[in-house]
Amino acid sequence: MTGVVDTVAGVLVVAGSLLALLAGVGLHRFGDVFTRMHAATKPATLGLVFVLVGAALRASEEGAVMKLLLVAALQFVTAPSGAHMVGRAAYRAGVPLRISSGVEELRRRPAAEDDATT
Repeated sequence: MTGVVDTVAGVLVVAGSLLALLAGVGLHRFGDVFTRMHAATKPATLGLVFVLVGAALRASEEGAVMKLLLVAALQFVTAPSGAHMVGRAAYRAGVPLRISSGVEELRRRPAAEDDATT
């Protein structure tokens, strides 16, 4: 039984490390702040959770597992709110989108369209 738990823990740690590596590659390769922000939060958070679950499987004390759960909970709270604030500040500062990023849905419509829809 211990061999299976060790194997699962090892696979989770390796998978989490690969996701963190992919997040770093995404930060380097993506072109604008908004896509980089996505790369910094999504795979890095999931990678950290995989590593924490792998570590929790190997932890022998209940207190250590509780600390790992606290770290995961704090990561899920801080990463999205931090990314939201960075994206909001970048948008308000006028940081341009790359053409390949897609449609800018936050752009204000002209006043004539606003009056016609209400």
